[in-house]
Amino acid sequence: MPAVPACPQCSLDNTYADGALYVCADCGFEWAADAQDAEAGASAVVRDSNGNVLADGDTVVVIKDLKVKGSSIPLKQGTVIKGIRLVADDPDHIEGNSDKIKGLVLKTQFLRKA
Repeated sequence: MPAVPACPQCSLDNTYADGALYVCADCGFEWAADAQDAEAGASAVVRDSNGNVLADGDTVVVIKDLKVKGSSIPLKQGTVIKGIRLVADDPDHIEGNSDKIKGLVLKTQFLRKA
C-alpha cells in the first residue's frame, strides 16, 4: 500500500485515501492523488502557517508557545527568528536561532512570516 502524503494545506499527517482523492481529517482539505505526484516531482515550496512562501534569510515569528527539547527555556509566542535557513528536501522544517537558543529546527506550521 503506498504511503499517504501529509496534507499540503495544514502539513499534518492525519490523511487518508478516498478513491482518487486524498483527504485531510484535521482540516477537511481534499486534493487529487495525481496532483500530489506531480507536485512531488517539482521542488518543494516552503510555506508558513498562513501560506506565505519562505526563503533563506527571511524573518519569522513564532505563533504559539513551544517547548524546546534539551532546553528549559520555552519559545514564547511572538519570538522573532531572524535569518532562517531552509532544510534541504524537507518543506515542513526550517533552521534558525533565537536570541536565547541557538540551533533551532522548527516546524513551519508554528511560524508566520514577519
